[in-house]
Amino acid sequence: MRHVAVGGLLCLCMLGVWGCRNSVEIIAHRGASYLAPENTLASVQLGWQKQADVEIDVYLSRDRRIVVIHDSTTKRTSGGTDLKVSETNSEELRKLDVGSFKSPEYAGQRIPFVEEVLATIPRGRKLYIEIKCKKEILHTLHSVIAESGKMSQIVIICFDLEVAAASRKMIDVPTYWLKGTDKVKDTEQWIPHDPNLAQTAKARGLDGLDVHYAGVTEEFVRAVRAAGLRLYVWTVDDPEEAARLVALGVDGITTNRPAWLREQLKNRRAIP
Repeated sequence: MRHVAVGGLLCLCMLGVWGCRNSVEIIAHRGASYLAPENTLASVQLGWQKQADVEIDVYLSRDRRIVVIHDSTTKRTSGGTDLKVSETNSEELRKLDVGSFKSPEYAGQRIPFVEEVLATIPRGRKLYIEIKCKKEILHTLHSVIAESGKMSQIVIICFDLEVAAASRKMIDVPTYWLKGTDKVKDTEQWIPHDPNLAQTAKARGLDGLDVHYAGVTEEFVRAVRAAGLRLYVWTVDDPEEAARLVALGVDGITTNRPAWLREQLKNRRAIP
């Protein structure tokens, strides 16, 4: 009994540094996008192989198929072919090579359907789906997720508060509000997140916030916890910054380099 008491006290003492938990959640940004072309099946599969959860971005095509791509057009990742996703049928979108821009090794990678990504989710892992468009995607997304049988492994994230709130009502999965931050023009210092964001998210029925890492302060974390919400951060590839966030008690970190960042945190004893 004495050993249990001492262990519990030690855990409380170290809570601020180690979090007294197995590990902070590591989420592969657009898949393992440091190594593989973002938002492709190659990057998604590599994210799973790196023992991380995975985040992807989705749009609705002209023929109402949900496709996995970050930008509203294909120009950046297709080698210059400039098609607007919402105005193009999925058949045309999937003719494009979206792997060669990263490396010749990935030539021939296509824009995935979200169904293809859902089918890859391994047991014990979560897929974070960022909605990049408006509410018109929600009915189709709900149907596709339900049919996949992976509902319990899905998280929705979105910058648009109205879309996020509507999604939470329609799709019964954890839903987080994405928020960025800016720099002060004169000093180039990052502006801290407003603690009142937590109450706004709670009032809209959301489960948490997923914010730009640089605006996270101790005061902001306390406000999120006081609201009973979860807190995730994006996109962190700096081990020192990641260690700071773990010490503050964030629930998860989105990164382009999941396995590498986890190892860096272990080396710094930031996570057990």
